[in-house]
Amino acid sequence: MDVIRLLGIRDTPLSVDEVLAAVGDHAAGGTVFFVGTVREQDHGKPVTRLSYSAHPSAEAELRQVAEKVAADFPVTAVAAVHRVGDLELGDAAVIVAVAAPHRDEAFVAARRLIDDLKAQVPIWKHQVFADGETEWVGAGA
Repeated sequence: MDVIRLLGIRDTPLSVDEVLAAVGDHAAGGTVFFVGTVREQDHGKPVTRLSYSAHPSAEAELRQVAEKVAADFPVTAVAAVHRVGDLELGDAAVIVAVAAPHRDEAFVAARRLIDDLKAQVPIWKHQVFADGETEWVGAGA
């Protein structure tokens, strides 16, 4: 069975349950999740709107990031999904999960997965602040 169990860039709400089911593995002694959610402020300023957009290559880039994590760590399962479109406060914007035989391996691999996703996958966040300022954030932004 492929170690990379679930990858996607979606314009629909993300599901922790779907990701948990994808990385479930009896060989794993540890499973680590990260759920990135939309917060009400950034840089100490209130955020009124937020949207994500992705380059057409984003899913292929996400696969490359996941493959590198799977090659570099003794993981049994990897999953990563990212949302695009308009999001509300509290919505899940990204969910990553890694299962591994031991917890330390799972923690380190999950950290690499989210960090590399944020740094390399061409997904951009557009924030609108209460004062009218806007900001683009993301890989290559």
